[in-house]
Amino acid sequence: MLNRKKFIVIAPSTDMYNNKKVIVVLPAYNAAKTLAQTYCEIPFDIVDEVILCDDASKDSTLATAKEIGIQHIISHEHNKGYGGNQKSLYNKALDLGGDIVIMLHPDYQYTPLLIRSMVNIIGEDLYQVVLGSRILGKGALKGGMPLYKYIANRFLTLTQNLLINYKLSEYHTGYRAFSREVLQSIHFNNNSDDFIFDNEMLSQIIYKGYDIAEITCPTKYFDEASSINFKRSSEYGLGVLRVSVVHFFCKLGLAKSELY
Repeated sequence: MLNRKKFIVIAPSTDMYNNKKVIVVLPAYNAAKTLAQTYCEIPFDIVDEVILCDDASKDSTLATAKEIGIQHIISHEHNKGYGGNQKSLYNKALDLGGDIVIMLHPDYQYTPLLIRSMVNIIGEDLYQVVLGSRILGKGALKGGMPLYKYIANRFLTLTQNLLINYKLSEYHTGYRAFSREVLQSIHFNNNSDDFIFDNEMLSQIIYKGYDIAEITCPTKYFDEASSINFKRSSEYGLGVLRVSVVHFFCKLGLAKSELY
């Protein structure tokens, strides 16, 4: 259990940013060791609600979430996967009237301090989607990203930019912010329940014609930070290529997919 003297329960903001409700969603799985640290750095002066979805964790994630005062908690009885976790979160955020929704991993790999910048970009109607990129600058390798993952990231991103006809520094960051309009206009519930969900979502957004902003994001790789192994990474890479090829042929009118 948490030491109550060490952590303070923080109440979300009651003042909306430009009359837009800001919601942070936390897809959690075995995040008990880093959840409180992540939560305490969320800028609650502009964040109105926080939603956590515990995907049948085997540690005390659920108990920790309750103890630090997270108001909206979804608990999956059975593990639904990373994509399944996000589906629950985005549907709940829309139900709560979220206008700006930021996905933040509770493993403290991405800094919550960039939330203000993400909210500002969407809140001022500059872009409808913002990604926190680990590749802009030297954040990825400096933060400890394994070299094989960095090389795979660069290869996949180059291939995707060519097939999808877009230009991003990376498609694989887990730090993302969306406007309500975007979440309502894409069919994210049709996506995979696995890790490829993120990539399918970006493909849908680009297919719909939305522009995407990127901001430089420092990242940290350490024992408690979630990361998939080499086998799962390879499966993910093949899935990325499949999504990009399907996107390419659908844009040409040579194929159809329930994603779009």
